[in-house]
This record gives sequence, C-alpha cells and structure tokens, in this order.
Amino acid sequence: MVQRTPRPGELDPIETASRDELQALQLERLRWSLGHAYDNVPHYRKAFDAAGVHPSDLKTLADLAKFPFTTKGDLRNNYPFGMFAVPRERVARIHASSGTTGKPTVVGYTLKDIDTWSDVVARSIRAAGGRAGDLVHVAYGYGLFTGGLGAHYGAERLGCTVIPMSGGQTEKQVQLIQDFRPSIIMVTPSYMLNIVEEFGRQGLDAAASSLKVGIFGAEPWTDAMRAEIEARAGLDAVDIYGLSEVMGPGVASECVESKDGPVIWEDHFYPEIVDPITGEVMPEGQPGELVFTSLTKEALPIVRYRTRDLTALLPPTSRSMRRMGKITGRSDDMLIIRGVNMFPTQIEELILAMPSLAPIYQIVVTRDGYLDQVEVVAETRPDAGPLSAADNDALSRELQHRIKTHVGISTRVSILGADQIERSLVGKARRVIDKRPKGAPAMTAGAVQ
Repeated sequence: MVQRTPRPGELDPIETASRDELQALQLERLRWSLGHAYDNVPHYRKAFDAAGVHPSDLKTLADLAKFPFTTKGDLRNNYPFGMFAVPRERVARIHASSGTTGKPTVVGYTLKDIDTWSDVVARSIRAAGGRAGDLVHVAYGYGLFTGGLGAHYGAERLGCTVIPMSGGQTEKQVQLIQDFRPSIIMVTPSYMLNIVEEFGRQGLDAAASSLKVGIFGAEPWTDAMRAEIEARAGLDAVDIYGLSEVMGPGVASECVESKDGPVIWEDHFYPEIVDPITGEVMPEGQPGELVFTSLTKEALPIVRYRTRDLTALLPPTSRSMRRMGKITGRSDDMLIIRGVNMFPTQIEELILAMPSLAPIYQIVVTRDGYLDQVEVVAETRPDAGPLSAADNDALSRELQHRIKTHVGISTRVSILGADQIERSLVGKARRVIDKRPKGAPAMTAGAVQ
C-alpha cells in the first residue's frame, strides 16, 4: 500500500499556517458570510432578527453561538431557490438531495463556488496521496447527487486523469479497473465491497489490482470496515466527508500518512460540536452533533447547519486544521428500541468481528402491539462455504448474544448465504428498514428540529 507524505511546497500555505493565522482568516470570512446571508436571504434576515442578533454582533469566533441554527427543514421550506443569496441567473449549477423524506433540498453554486469546491476536493485527493497525472476511477453516482461531479472536478483540478464511471454496472467496473489500471478509486465503502466481491466472482484478486488508494465517503463506516477493505483490496482506505448543504464531498478528508480522522478544511467551513438536545456548544474533544457554517460560499451561504452527524472535534495532526472523529451515527437515525439507543454502526462492528460473516447486513424494525422488534439479517462470506443448519443456528445465536451483551437489546438474527442480501448499486447502502406504522416513534434522538 502507498504511504505518500507530501513534499515541501506541495501543500497550500493555509494547511501549515499557525492557529492564530487560521483563526484571523476565519473571523474575517465569517463576518463576510453572515453579512452576505443577512443582506441577501430573507430567511436569514428573519431568523437573525427573531434571535435578536445582527452580523455586526460577531466580534469573536465564539460569538457565532449567538446565531440561530439552520436545518434541512429550513431548506425544504424555502424550496426551490429561496435560500439562494445571488440572483438565480448567477447560479452556474444546481444539485439536490433525493427527497426521499420530503421535498428535496436544493443547493446552488456560482462559478466561484465551483472553483472553491474543486480546490477543496483537489486538496482532499492530494491529502489521500493523489498527485497530478494519477488515474482516478470515479464510481460515485453522477447527476443531482454531489458525489460524482464533486470528485470529478476535484480530480481534474489536481491534474489527474478522470474515469467518470459513475455507479452500477459492477462487472464493467472491474473490467475498466483491469484495463485502464487506475491507481485511485472514489466510491462509497459499501459499493467498494461489491466491487471486491465481483473481482472474486471473476476469479481475480482485488488486492493484485492497480488500485493503491481508495477515497471513501457518502455514508458512515467504521475502522473495522477500513481494515476489511484494505485487507481485501490491497489499498490505503481514507475517509472523505461532505454533504450537499455545506458544499458536497471535500468538506473534510483524511491524510494518508496518518489516517486519524478527516481534516476539516477550516479556511472554508467553520465547525462546531453542539449538544444534540440542548444545542449548546460542546468543549473541543467532547462528542456531539456536528454543525457547519460556510465561510466562502456565494450562492448558498449556510449558517450553523445541523448536519445530524454525531462525532467530535479533534486537535490537528498532519495539517494545521482540526479533525473530526469517525461518525458514530446520526442524531436522526438513532434507533430507540424499548428505551435503548442503538446505531447501525454498532451492529456493523459486531458483524465485522465475526470471521464467518460478510460486512453486509440489514436491520429490520417492526412493531408487535406496543413493542418494537428488531431483526438483524446478515450473510456469510463467499469463502465460508455452505453452512449446515446446526452451524447456521450456532452463528445466529452467537451474533444475537453479542448484540444483547454489547448493545443491550434482544434481537432476532437471520444468517443468509453469500450474496443473498440486496446490494446497493449506487450511492448509499440501505442499512435500516423501518416497517413500523407511519407516525410511530422511529429513528430519533430527540434532537432540536
């Protein structure tokens, strides 16, 4: 596996700036961004006025805590273009969420925004070990989803050669990796495992391919899954983080030389961690909900956007900017089962600790009378071979016991054969299937909406 450490002069000066220099830049840009939002977005003028704050009240970075939050609901309530801070004619591109839980959230970019986005993704690829001239296989979905085009423009900005494969057509993914020999792949971690499995189905060894670096994002994944992917694919797996409301991929990204959590590109995105219930700002290092304020966006400035991602801010290591810890879940996809809080990533870690099981699973939630019931569906690895009924039963009981011991809830467990759970062809894996009646308490942590 490659471990490329940047040479002097390869990094942007701000990546090695002092904390004082960085904070001075943040304060200058934050003042501009708050003023830009207040002057040009009716929603922000109304929200700031209702909270009794004005952009001129920002004297220090800590003063940001006086300003109101922005939620996904605010973007939906101003659908489609009500949150834009520039005339629609100046918007060069529009992206949107899938809208599976209501109206899609629409985001826009000026040409300058696209330049900024390209720069931070290029910086992210470089942090992962990429350099000009590298061949980059982009298997994120293209279209309204920000993943594919965000990765594409960033790779081009760095000077790489881009293979715009998009998602799906897994057999063809393997063919092009074999034929074109890219050194970098950008894709969701769950779909990377699909690609690895397809290598095996074709009688090929994924670890022997040309791929040296995998830049994985768009869904939470654990260090156990990192180890799984690195072992099976023979590459360095690094984490890239982003969300369309804040920019897209490239808000933060890991450095390959340390792999100790994504570095937040703080010259463009100001992070806070807040208590998901009270909204109070948490001390650095304490876990909570991640909140972002954009510092340089023109078309869609975002002020204290509640990402619902649960993590912690960590001190700088490989760069001068702070890192974010692995996302442990979301404040709005935490399952509350008979009074016990459970995140899908907890189940994933337990499954990955069992050598016979593949890192593919689903959590099915139903309701029997007034009680929630959970079934965990897992599958065996392709190399495990068929299990006898007795072995299957023993494996099910073992996982069931581990979940009860470590998570604290009783579950039903079903173990299927290899490749029996439906795969995600593009985008994010569907890990939770909630079949409870509409209106029943579902995936919430009671966070402020």
